[in-house]
Amino acid sequence: MLINQSFVTDIKSIISDSRENAIRAVDHQRTLMYWHIGKRIFEEEQAGKGRADYGTYLIKYLSEKIQPEFGSGFSIRQLERYRQFYRTFPIASALRTQLSWTQYKLLLSVDNEDERAFYIAETIKNNWTSRQLERQVYSNLYERLLISNDKESVLAVAKKEKLPSDAKEIIKDPILLEFLGMKREAAYYEKDLESAIITHLQDFLLELGNGFSFVARQKRIHIEGDEFYVDLVFYNRLLQCFVIIEIKTQKLTHQDIGQLQMYVNYYDRIEKLPRENATIGILLCANKNDAVVKFTLPEGQKQIIASQYKLYLPTEKQLLDEVNKELVSFEEKDIN
Repeated sequence: MLINQSFVTDIKSIISDSRENAIRAVDHQRTLMYWHIGKRIFEEEQAGKGRADYGTYLIKYLSEKIQPEFGSGFSIRQLERYRQFYRTFPIASALRTQLSWTQYKLLLSVDNEDERAFYIAETIKNNWTSRQLERQVYSNLYERLLISNDKESVLAVAKKEKLPSDAKEIIKDPILLEFLGMKREAAYYEKDLESAIITHLQDFLLELGNGFSFVARQKRIHIEGDEFYVDLVFYNRLLQCFVIIEIKTQKLTHQDIGQLQMYVNYYDRIEKLPRENATIGILLCANKNDAVVKFTLPEGQKQIIASQYKLYLPTEKQLLDEVNKELVSFEEKDIN
């Protein structure tokens, strides 16, 4: 007797979805439990706030009473975290079922309210795992996007309040490639970096940002008998355009910009469909001179972007220094 194989597939899907929903529901109940514990601790603490060190004594006393019965999840450190959780997210109905307790714990380390809102929106929109959220927080994704954008645009795109109208709203500078595992102080050819990106394509797509899908590697194009090879080709469904990436392991030159411009022109005139938007070109380079980029390209153009890559995570201070540098630059432009 023949059985339709889609029947078995459907049953497996029902089981998997039900298990996932059950796990998510249990985790959300745990999250709510921690929130209510944090709320009750805070209320009791406020009742005795006139007494010195009452809060510290209260948590220590509570831990001694309940940890022997309920386990290490109610240590002094954990109870302090539950109190912080309530104070950071004071409205229970605003807690998102899509976020796990592990993800909320990560978000407690983010002090800025706008930054937290950004990571919450991005986690839900992209269905990030806890590990992916951790990587984005520790690589300072929010600050990197702010380097070339204003805060309102970054938050609006993350919350789906607007679609990106400019590639710079979703493309970062710098792009962090620490997941490639390249050794420090070693010289790399462009093909080495390209091969490493392909090997870690899923991580690279996560780093590129929203809406990217891989199209081709070393895409061959013919121009009047001459052959050229484009390093990497992607498509972005939010921008509705091709995105070409050229890798340069040396300092960026005006010839590199001209080469990428030729590839972008080719895709616009040959590959792009009428309904699609203009092709974006990204020069992924080890080092760049922004002035060279500025004077090589026409004023106001939005198709060519030079983004520096870093093989190791910079410190938060280094990224904040870059943000402040950009803010000073914008202020000087406004004055002029």
